[in-house]
Amino acid sequence: MKKDIYIPKYFLVINVYIILFCSLSFLLTTKIVGQTNTNFITVKNKQFIKNGQPYYYLGTNFWAAMNLAIANNPNYRARLVRELDQLQSLGINNLRIMAASEGPDTEPWRMSPALQPELGKYNEDLLKGLDFLLVEMAKRDMVGVLCLNNMWPWSGGFAQYINWVTGETIPYPPPAENGKWLKYMKFSARFFKNEAAQAAYFKHLEVIINRTNSISNIPYKADPTIMAWQLANEPRAIISNWKYRKWIKKTAAFIKSLDQNHLVSIGSEGNAFVPFSTKFKKEHRIKNIDYATMHIWIQNWGWYDPTKPEKSYQKSLEKAKKYIKKHIALANKLKMPVVLEEFGIARDMESYESTSPTTYRDNYYQEIFDLIHQSTKNGQPIAGCNFWAWGGEGRPRKPKAVWKAGDEFIGDPPFEYQGWYSVYDKDETTLKVIKEYTKKMNELKR
Repeated sequence: MKKDIYIPKYFLVINVYIILFCSLSFLLTTKIVGQTNTNFITVKNKQFIKNGQPYYYLGTNFWAAMNLAIANNPNYRARLVRELDQLQSLGINNLRIMAASEGPDTEPWRMSPALQPELGKYNEDLLKGLDFLLVEMAKRDMVGVLCLNNMWPWSGGFAQYINWVTGETIPYPPPAENGKWLKYMKFSARFFKNEAAQAAYFKHLEVIINRTNSISNIPYKADPTIMAWQLANEPRAIISNWKYRKWIKKTAAFIKSLDQNHLVSIGSEGNAFVPFSTKFKKEHRIKNIDYATMHIWIQNWGWYDPTKPEKSYQKSLEKAKKYIKKHIALANKLKMPVVLEEFGIARDMESYESTSPTTYRDNYYQEIFDLIHQSTKNGQPIAGCNFWAWGGEGRPRKPKAVWKAGDEFIGDPPFEYQGWYSVYDKDETTLKVIKEYTKKMNELKR
């Protein structure tokens, strides 16, 4: 027989208040979360949406921003703040940055110091630097695409993960003596079929995506300053297209399992080198990939010779426009927005002097920006572009030097000749073109 239990009236009253308080707290929390979620950039009807409005942009690649924000270098941080102010004054509100770099710092042609100098060990000053960067970007209403790995050796990337789990020596490409690109790419692409290397990379994803900002106390997954997580910079299958797409599928799903607030992109170049390839279409049909990316390099791909511009420039410009239009058409079929997130061109006559003319660069930027702007204005799914790359106040140790630890960061990665594609803070004619078209893109409404 159940025994009767006496419950005092005041206890019942207290419980009623507790229930009401908890209910109110839940409703307020839900409302706050709902308000925060509206600030995340989303995709709808082949467009980016920000704060309920279509979002179009002309941004830049500022891959070294995390290193400039490093906690133990006040001079770097001061430079970063000045450059973010200058970018804001130009109308730029979208930055593509590296949120990954792998050591050891003794290796040549690498971002140094590395975020992950040893497998599973992190440079806390750089993690705090990434925190600082996101806080400063938020102050200026900027958003970032955070790239989480790399096909190429200038940040460590796939090849470093393979080295870490197998112990095999990395066969570096040029500028390494006797370096061969194909040999390096095959080594790097082994990442797509190496389970141990991918598991180590997934742990890095957890470290970054699950991080809480040490300055703002905002979890990264709740920070609308992050526009998207990007799987890697320019991943290429090389060995096995099936393994490559399997990696995309698995990685995108893993990121979404950690964070459903942010967009996910691949970092793909598109159908580079293979005009009739189905690579772009197949990789962007994969579940959890929210928007498409393409890159175009008229000199690197052998279309443009900056020492003979009168013979090669116009033809290479037309090829570039054709390439962009083809990918826009494919994005239309995929029903997703596409971004031209890398393109650049050398200074006149391929000079590496920071004061040399930029006549062809200015014209090329204007032509590409105008194509993006007109296509967007006409209802095509091209949503924006990021030029390569912001060099800001930095300058090479000497023109055409190869970067080494202690040199200033500019727009050219450490394994490239310094001063090749960098846009500097004093490139007045180039900055004028950029400012003209950021204004046009920022004013676009559909």
